[in-house]
Amino acid sequence: MDNLSLIESFSEFKDEKYIDRVTLMSILEEVFRNTLKRKFGDDDNFDVIINPDKGDLEIWRNRIVVKDGEVEDENSQISLSDAQKIEPDFEVGEDVSEEVKLLDLGRRVVLSLRQNLVAKIPDSVSCEEASDTTLGAIALQGVRQANPKLGEII
Repeated sequence: MDNLSLIESFSEFKDEKYIDRVTLMSILEEVFRNTLKRKFGDDDNFDVIINPDKGDLEIWRNRIVVKDGEVEDENSQISLSDAQKIEPDFEVGEDVSEEVKLLDLGRRVVLSLRQNLVAKIPDSVSCEEASDTTLGAIALQGVRQANPKLGEII
């Protein structure tokens, strides 16, 4: 799936749900950041750039160049030899930005992004009921991530 078909899904989502541009941008960034967290464990060193009007989507991973053999965190550091494959004049301590392609996230993940965004609310379900269900699912996921032990108060 390319960026254009994903952006078309965003546009359908925006039009069908009557969502303003700012809210759409916020939702999309959160969706991609959550995907990055699942894949890489952290999203702090990623830049997500989305322009739904033009169909542009870019994800950049920023890492620091360290000496060969001294990489402690693959997500935030890159070895000098690997950095020099990107550009030969990189030196230790410099920042390297490399684009993360959608397919690098995995085909299944990309397809699920689209499906999750364009899921339709059945006519028999009111917007209030749908939003209550969504909020309940978000709250439940928060409880799951907190991983409380028996007897713990959240």
